[in-house]
Amino acid sequence: MNHYRPLALMMAIAIASIVMTACSLDGYEPEKPFTTDPVEKAALFAIGIGEPGTRSSTGVEKILFTDNDIEWFDLNTRELRFRDVKKPLRDAIPLLAKIDFYLGGEQLFSGGATCVGLICSQMFDDLVLCCGKIDGEIIDDGRYYLYDCYPLQFIDTDEVKANRLRRAPQWETFLKYLESKGKLRK
Repeated sequence: MNHYRPLALMMAIAIASIVMTACSLDGYEPEKPFTTDPVEKAALFAIGIGEPGTRSSTGVEKILFTDNDIEWFDLNTRELRFRDVKKPLRDAIPLLAKIDFYLGGEQLFSGGATCVGLICSQMFDDLVLCCGKIDGEIIDDGRYYLYDCYPLQFIDTDEVKANRLRRAPQWETFLKYLESKGKLRK
C-alpha cells in the first residue's frame, strides 16, 4: 500500500493544477482577429500646458477636450459648445496657460492658443480660447469662444490681421473637420 502513496500524491497535484488552470481561464477572451478597418478615435484634441508660476505649475500636459466633447462650433459667434464635460475647462487649466490643438496627431494651430477669461486685463493678438463673453451689459461666463485676439476691440490691428492670415490654412482645416463631423454651425 505504501507504493501507492507517491502515485496518489502525484495524481492529487496534477488534478489541483488542472483545476487551478481552469479557474484562471475563467475571464479569458480569445484574441480578436486583426482587421484592416481603423478603429475611430478622437482625431481632434486640445492639450493644456501648465505654465510655471500658475496653479498648475507642474508643467504636465493634459488633454482638455477631444472632438467627442465638442457639441458644435458656431462660425459666426465663434462659440465652441461642449457636451457635458465632467470638469469645466476653466477649472482644468489656469488662465494664461497655453492650449495646443492637434488634428490627426499633428499640431493644428502653430503657436497654439492662450486660455483667457473675462477678468484678464492683457491684450493678445493671436488665437485665444476665451472663457466667457461680455456683450454690452450682459456677462456670460459659462461659454467658450475661439477668438483671433483678446479683447475683441483689437481685431483690426495689423498684428491680429497678420496672425489670422498666417493661420488661415489651419483654420480652414479645423472648420472642414468640424463640418465633416456635423459640428459646424454657419
